[in-house]
Amino acid sequence: MFFSTHILNGETLYEREAQSWEEFEYHLRRLRKRQQAFAELSVTQRSELLSAFADRLEANRGRLAVMICEEVGRCLRECKAEMNKSVELVRYYARKAPELLAHKTIETQASLSQVRFEPLGVVFAVMPWNYPVWQVLRFAIPALCAGNACMVKPAPSVGRVTEALFEIIGSSLPMEVAWLDHAEVRRAVACTDALAFTGSADTGRRLAAQAGLYLKKNVMELGGSNAFIVMSDADLAQAAKDACYSRFRDAGQSCNAAKRIIVTESVAEEFISLFLAECAKLKTGDPMDPETTLAPLHRRDLRERIHSQVIDALVNGATVLQGGQIPECTEQGWFYPATVLDHVNHNCRVYHEEVFGPVAVIMRALGEEHAIALANDNPYGLGASIYSQNHEKAWEYASKLQTGAVYINRHTSSDLHLPFGGVKDSGYGRELSEFGIYEFVNVKSYWQK
Repeated sequence: MFFSTHILNGETLYEREAQSWEEFEYHLRRLRKRQQAFAELSVTQRSELLSAFADRLEANRGRLAVMICEEVGRCLRECKAEMNKSVELVRYYARKAPELLAHKTIETQASLSQVRFEPLGVVFAVMPWNYPVWQVLRFAIPALCAGNACMVKPAPSVGRVTEALFEIIGSSLPMEVAWLDHAEVRRAVACTDALAFTGSADTGRRLAAQAGLYLKKNVMELGGSNAFIVMSDADLAQAAKDACYSRFRDAGQSCNAAKRIIVTESVAEEFISLFLAECAKLKTGDPMDPETTLAPLHRRDLRERIHSQVIDALVNGATVLQGGQIPECTEQGWFYPATVLDHVNHNCRVYHEEVFGPVAVIMRALGEEHAIALANDNPYGLGASIYSQNHEKAWEYASKLQTGAVYINRHTSSDLHLPFGGVKDSGYGRELSEFGIYEFVNVKSYWQK
């Protein structure tokens, strides 16, 4: 069942039954035929179709942003930012694809030898709810550039915006929605040609195992518990401002947010004071209200989970500096206050687990080397930030971090021009940039005597 409700008033926004397996197979057969025709187009022709889609997406970005806000619950300006970035993504690949996918002639003993990038076929994707447009397009657009088709299983709670997105995509691009129950995902992996997944590490393990069983190429974009490291020589005011923004944007429901704030002991008290002052500026309320800076969580069970993590931390020696209580008022929406935990230690669940909500975890480091050790002492390895005015030392420390990305004097984010992905429990494979376009291609060698 695909069922979504308004984040505040509980009104049903969308409802549909899952499709049968026979219906899925029918759409998959049709999609394979479309993919074959699409792959025969030149890269330039495919790019033109993508450019036209970017125009349609831009024309509808305001409407989709409102739908995301109502269905997911993020602040409207954050939803608008998602849409703007999504349009930019499509145009980036439409512009770069002819260059990135051009045949590469390589000198060998042959009279002519080349490497060409050819499609794998149909890429099956299992997508999350938190960025229902961006996450879909982030994997799909580079896959389409290469001549693949995309079959997308959305999260059950974002069916309305998914249907609206695919209406805008239309028939010019080989993309279909897989309205499948979770129980049918394994069969879908078996009968498609590759797998893209964005979501939790636990689900990623199961899907990666299924893909491995059928020898399907796959990319796993999993969770994150990004370290935000504040060295003793950091610009503390800027670090505090950035840490607050990164931790609490999107109500903390982003894999790439700052989640573990690791501050060297010599500046801890000053930094924490500045950080709490920034957190005090946050305003909880209706995500459609432009004054709101802290939106509700997407679902009740998500709020219950993060609250259980907070309670566990307090039982195991952490202290709460702000928040930490489920609101008692009858205000609609699954709100949770901006919460700051100090003196978090190894016994606390939040030390090891991803916290997918507005809870900042503060850990105190004895010095710079200890800060790096604390950052690496975690199952996840998506991204990290280092704040220091000594750039040379910052780059040295950055090389020691076990992550897919390091940002120096900036909070973690994603850039279209740079690869996005992680290591350890944050998964494998890369999206975005030139590296993202090569994940779902057959890198094929040609040799002519």
